[in-house]
Amino acid sequence: MRRADTLVGAWCQVAGKIEAGETAWQAALREIKEETGLVPERFYSADFCEQFYEADRDCISILPVFVGFVGAGAQVVLNAEHTAFEWLSFEEARARVEFSGQRDMLGHVEREFVQCSPSKHLRITLGSP
Repeated sequence: MRRADTLVGAWCQVAGKIEAGETAWQAALREIKEETGLVPERFYSADFCEQFYEADRDCISILPVFVGFVGAGAQVVLNAEHTAFEWLSFEEARARVEFSGQRDMLGHVEREFVQCSPSKHLRITLGSP
């Protein structure tokens, strides 16, 4: 998706902040729904954290990554945070994103969730605490 506000024009994955009372995976599901209108059929911890330095806050952010699977006919409905979206191959997505952490994350997801089956231990049962 192409960002409309922060990092204007940059292509990125769904992202957001954890709200009070949420777990990280609950926040990820909420952000997916808010930003794309999608609800995953299957949902996993990616067993990967993206990390980066934020100069304006002088901090290192470490963010858990999640993987959701949707049906082939799923329709994306963007919210105001984005101006466009495209379904891309992993190679195309790695060429489009601007940050090395994003490319590393995409490579990990491709290896662990596409080229092989994810561990059943990473699956998050929707509706569980």
